[in-house]
Amino acid sequence: MWALDLDLDFFLGDCCPLAPKGERPSEVCATPWTEAAVISFLEDGLGLDAARPIPGRITETHDGALAFWKERMDAGTLSRPFSVVHVDAHADLGIGKPGPGFVLNNVLGIPPQERDAFSRYYTQKQLDEANYLLFALAFRWIDALTLVRDPFSRPDLPSFCERDGEGYRPIRLRSFVSTLFEDRYGPEPEIPFTVYNDPDSVRIREPFACMNLAISPRYAPKTADTLVPIIARYMTLE
Repeated sequence: MWALDLDLDFFLGDCCPLAPKGERPSEVCATPWTEAAVISFLEDGLGLDAARPIPGRITETHDGALAFWKERMDAGTLSRPFSVVHVDAHADLGIGKPGPGFVLNNVLGIPPQERDAFSRYYTQKQLDEANYLLFALAFRWIDALTLVRDPFSRPDLPSFCERDGEGYRPIRLRSFVSTLFEDRYGPEPEIPFTVYNDPDSVRIREPFACMNLAISPRYAPKTADTLVPIIARYMTLE
């Protein structure tokens, strides 16, 4: 089963600097894609069809994907583990503060069936929109990850994303803590990892069970909001 995970900041002509809390980036930092370009990418690149919308949700920040996926898993409409196509100007795998250390050294020490009680990580101020995808990997929710970036994406892949020729090796989260618990919890799974750096090269034809769109207001200028109703045509909002 596949989930499509979109961020509005992907559909910009450049990456904007992170705006202060409560603010949006300057309108001059990046120009949103045209409606035609967005439709072409969604339909030609991802195989979406507005005549056959799929279950979806629009959230303010990208970590809202965790609650959306958890609700669907609990309802039996998304099987665990599932595969993710992450379309974003950022990898959201933990570069920067608070970094991947908490996940690798703390979350991996928790029994797998108990890891995804993620409200506690918000309380501890360890989970946010820049690392939620790393948490999803640690929860063992995801069995394959495809990252679709754009030519303006900054280098932000953590060290556990290892190159293998032109591509990447499967991701396997590991730390001293995880090795201590391998006999009890089993080794952390290997997760096939694919990266596209050119939107024009994307030709994904997966039967998406659901899709979500993050506004990510600190990363996208207000003018980008005009693209939201265009993308929303391809989903039945939940």
